[in-house]
Amino acid sequence: MKRRFWFGKAVMILVFCTAFVMLFSYIVMRLWNGILPDVLGVKLISFWQAMGILVLSKILFSGFGGFAHKKEQFKNRFRQRMREKWENMTPEEKIQFKEEWKNRCKGWGSRFSERNFTTPEPNEQSENK
Repeated sequence: MKRRFWFGKAVMILVFCTAFVMLFSYIVMRLWNGILPDVLGVKLISFWQAMGILVLSKILFSGFGGFAHKKEQFKNRFRQRMREKWENMTPEEKIQFKEEWKNRCKGWGSRFSERNFTTPEPNEQSENK
């Protein structure tokens, strides 16, 4: 009984996914054929070409979804761990942590310090003339 249920569920998922892809391909084909030939002067496309455009755009713009999701999970896990560490630090440890990162990033801070972006005072401009 359970095997039959899972088989039926798998078939239904396959049918709905196929119907969704076909419907979306049809929409892309209609939009392409309705707008782009007049605007850009391109040729009309068939249903299969529209499906190919969808597959190509999926590959180019979103990948296959494997690594992107793992990357996001890693980022969230890292932030959560750092937040937990920060909340468990004493005020002295927090000050020491900040000072350590200021020392590590010292080279970057000097590029964007105030002295690099100061403008001359109005008195200095009149004296130079």
